[in-house]
Amino acid sequence: MYAHFVPDDDATVIRKLKRAGAVIIGKTNTHEFAFGPTGDRSLIGPTRNPFDKRKISGGSSGGSGVAVAARLAFAAVGTDTGGSIRIPASANGIVGLKPTFGLVSRSGVFPLSHSLDHVGPMTRDVIDNALLLQAMVGFDPKDPHSVRKRREDYLRWIGRSIRGRTVGVSAYFSERVEAEVLRALEKAIDVFEALGAKIERLDLRPEFEAIVNAQQVILQAEAYAVHETTVREHPDLLDPEVYERLVKSKEVSGYKYVQAVQKRKEYIHLLNKAFEKIDVLLTPTLPILPPEIGQREVNAQWKEPVREALLRFTSPFNYTGHPSLSIPCGWSKSGLPIGCQLVGQFYHEALLYQFAYAFEKAREKG
Repeated sequence: MYAHFVPDDDATVIRKLKRAGAVIIGKTNTHEFAFGPTGDRSLIGPTRNPFDKRKISGGSSGGSGVAVAARLAFAAVGTDTGGSIRIPASANGIVGLKPTFGLVSRSGVFPLSHSLDHVGPMTRDVIDNALLLQAMVGFDPKDPHSVRKRREDYLRWIGRSIRGRTVGVSAYFSERVEAEVLRALEKAIDVFEALGAKIERLDLRPEFEAIVNAQQVILQAEAYAVHETTVREHPDLLDPEVYERLVKSKEVSGYKYVQAVQKRKEYIHLLNKAFEKIDVLLTPTLPILPPEIGQREVNAQWKEPVREALLRFTSPFNYTGHPSLSIPCGWSKSGLPIGCQLVGQFYHEALLYQFAYAFEKAREKG
């Protein structure tokens, strides 16, 4: 349906990047309609992980993640509705930011979920990520969710010490996590402690289990609203797995959707209360290593659909809108990247970059 589609205009974010001097070299592969975290369902086939071609790239912005990791591009733009920047960032060993909701315009971007969609930068290091965000932000009247905010310098705290700052961790983000990922998280905690940060233990389990479910309800309802005509008139043109998910999304009741929307402010308040105690929250980006292309069940000590596992630690922050940054934090024995996620208070992207850069430099020094 869109195989040969060429838009008449650039998206706002692309215009901003061009204005800042970026050279756009092309488009990359994505999970069909951005409706999947694996990156292995699209018109031209799966996007393959550059560290092991049998493994997924992550999605939906898998092509962007691979292009940056394989040095085909200096940077890439991704979209993120449940983790679609951070998942491929983790799977491909790069840096990926989902900014605060409304900070970067979505005008000109094909929608999936109007209240969950974000646009953000994907790069090989923290400074490049901050530079790209600098060019991407700004109010856009064409996006009804765009926020008016004074432009700021996202590099202003990079290089400053994080001594005395507080990193929050929660046991929730250590449950149903593969051993190698858990070891990488524990080493990341050690690095932050060595840098002088304080570690604050939080109990976030009940809230986050509910948030994950609420995010899925909203995603399904809004995705079906976007694609209802396509599902009805062109089912044969859709990938079978994507079609099945969209048809199932039709089953979400108005009552459940309204309930999930109404609960949002309550959960945002709960997370904001946590940020009164901490500067950033540290989690694994993914609880599992990148699975094989086509694999749909987790092969670990627990049973879980791959899609649910990939989204478990990223999707809550699409629901609340808090900025979340995936950074490389380790390697598996088989040579696959492992990412950790830093989450901050609204509009605290500069603080996330401060922590991420300090961590990045500490890892480089060994």
